[in-house]
Amino acid sequence: MQHFSLLDLSPVPEGQTAAEALANTVDLARAAEQAGYHRYWLAEHHNMPGIASAATSLVIGQVAAATSTMRVGAGGIMLPNHAPLVIAEQFGTLATLFPGRIDLGLGRAPGTDMATARALRRHMAGEDSFPQDVQELMSYFRPASDTSRVRAIPGEGTQVPIWILGSSLYGAQLAAAFGLPYAFASHFAPDMLEEALQIYRSTFQPSPQLARPHVMVAAGVFAADTDKEADYLRSSQLLAFARLRMGSPGKLPLPVEDVSVEIPAPVLNQVEHALSCSATGSPDTIREQLAAIIDRYQPDELMITGMIHDHAARVKSFQLAADVLRELATG
Repeated sequence: MQHFSLLDLSPVPEGQTAAEALANTVDLARAAEQAGYHRYWLAEHHNMPGIASAATSLVIGQVAAATSTMRVGAGGIMLPNHAPLVIAEQFGTLATLFPGRIDLGLGRAPGTDMATARALRRHMAGEDSFPQDVQELMSYFRPASDTSRVRAIPGEGTQVPIWILGSSLYGAQLAAAFGLPYAFASHFAPDMLEEALQIYRSTFQPSPQLARPHVMVAAGVFAADTDKEADYLRSSQLLAFARLRMGSPGKLPLPVEDVSVEIPAPVLNQVEHALSCSATGSPDTIREQLAAIIDRYQPDELMITGMIHDHAARVKSFQLAADVLRELATG
């Protein structure tokens, strides 16, 4: 493993506002840079009361302005919601303001429910144009050509690195065909991880951006001084995920001592499985669990995430995780 990175969904805890959540994101980003994280990514979600990163490129700009060395980017932008030229202009502007620090991860899902997707897109196309949209977007970042009728200004010549994100085999096949780095959303959808990585690595075609496969695996991490405290902190995410599954999304819940009292057993089993690519506990405990993930999947990079209600505890969790991941990366 070469690098460890951080995915932040800008969670809005119960009892707090979106403004507080965004301030927490900036504070966490500063702490992440000091702790040695290589990248800090934010994700596009819409119509979710518990996530404040809907205007993803704007939040990326705030994080990049508050830090100085760490790469900052999208994990990801849901490209079907946008015209490729608009995203090229947004990320071209970010790359112009923060040269050499901006990443653009692209997803194919809407990042929301279908009613909201229709509100975002205005007109829902029946065909899947994601591969063509990715190629169009990439073309806007290349150096200007005299034959280009449409140009991204700012954008052209910035060569913003493109990543393909996925939780199925489709993204792995596309990333391999285009010769792009690939990030798998195993932090909430681990089922196809092993097969997707095998397909990506075995069918990868070198490109001007990337000479050989580069894989990022995502994992949830909840670290604290003791295993018991870490389990308690993780309960907020379990509750949030369960409520989303049951059709009642909301702000990030307060933690509880026993989630089984709050979540029906069949739903809890589904949630635990969905979030199983994770590490929870004291530093010694998460070291063992993260080492197992790294040994099994051999990622070039591990991106961790974790929704914790108390901001100070969340910052500490990522700081403890960084200490462990630094050892595993150098080891």
